[in-house]
Amino acid sequence: MKKHNYSAGPCILPQEVFEKSAAAILDFNHSGLSILEISHRSKDFVAVMDEARALVLELLGLEGKGYQALFMHGGASLEFLMVPCNLMKQDGKAAYLDTGTWANNAIKEAKFFGETVVAASSKEANYSFIPKDFSIPADADYFHCTSNNTIFGTQMKSFPETNVPLVCDMSSDIFSRTIDFSKFDLIYAGAQKNMGPAGATLAVVKEAILGKTGRSIPSMLDYQKHIAAESMYNTPAVFPVYASLLTLQWLKSLGGISAIEKINEQKAALLYTEIDRNPLFKGTANIEDRSNMNATFLLNDEAHAPLFDELWKKAGISGIPGHRSVGGYRASMYNALPLESVQVLVDVMKELETKI
Repeated sequence: MKKHNYSAGPCILPQEVFEKSAAAILDFNHSGLSILEISHRSKDFVAVMDEARALVLELLGLEGKGYQALFMHGGASLEFLMVPCNLMKQDGKAAYLDTGTWANNAIKEAKFFGETVVAASSKEANYSFIPKDFSIPADADYFHCTSNNTIFGTQMKSFPETNVPLVCDMSSDIFSRTIDFSKFDLIYAGAQKNMGPAGATLAVVKEAILGKTGRSIPSMLDYQKHIAAESMYNTPAVFPVYASLLTLQWLKSLGGISAIEKINEQKAALLYTEIDRNPLFKGTANIEDRSNMNATFLLNDEAHAPLFDELWKKAGISGIPGHRSVGGYRASMYNALPLESVQVLVDVMKELETKI
């Protein structure tokens, strides 16, 4: 049976990425070697890394604008540490927008380096909305936000205008919608949602903001050292980088971010329309802040959960239980999830209505 994978990450990837990755595991680039065993210094893999980094900048519209794309380790969670380490001055401070669990974790890490100001938070409302009309301290070394919140199903639809460096964790919606990415001085994202398998982390950084902290930075945490080594300061995650390249190539072949954005908007509209129409369900995020990537919803009557769970499992749906911290349901509709999979879920929700 075809599976409809709504996992929040690691998540669905394009079928052609699976096929090409599988072939490369047996024989990469007709070398007689597996992608799993080739040297990261080999000509073949250096070409992969170079193309992947270039394609990131091309898709984001940042070519020739002073940015560097880096593939590193540690997930977004390590970036929570690297950002203040590289950007917060000694005796400086940073401003953060608190919109969910991961934003809160980023704030905790920044506190190791200096004063951390929470410009606004939706924590008291269980992170059900994105704060607006807040002020950013003019003397902050940077302002950090999280563009999409996987657990609570909210997404920033616009970003503040500020004269301080703008940093964004885009782990769960990078490459999913058109944005003026040049507004940001640093973007980072774990690969395992819209870009590739777990194990690689992307950082896109404007070089001009680096080297101003006045502190010594440990080598593995220093963006400048990773830039100088062209993402080869230590052995990169060879296979995840290769699979990420394949996913970026797939996205470019579709027509880039603007093309996938239209599909993502269709998927989100289809599901949210059913959530709002069907009397058995309700959404958890404020309507104006609903995420196109992660739709979170509940049954109005938990007594219907056993039947609903039976129906979606029977339909081949996988990965829709909500995060363990909030419960309910979460349909993650990343780039590679086809519209037909969303229709299957909507049909199951309608079927439940007929059986109650």
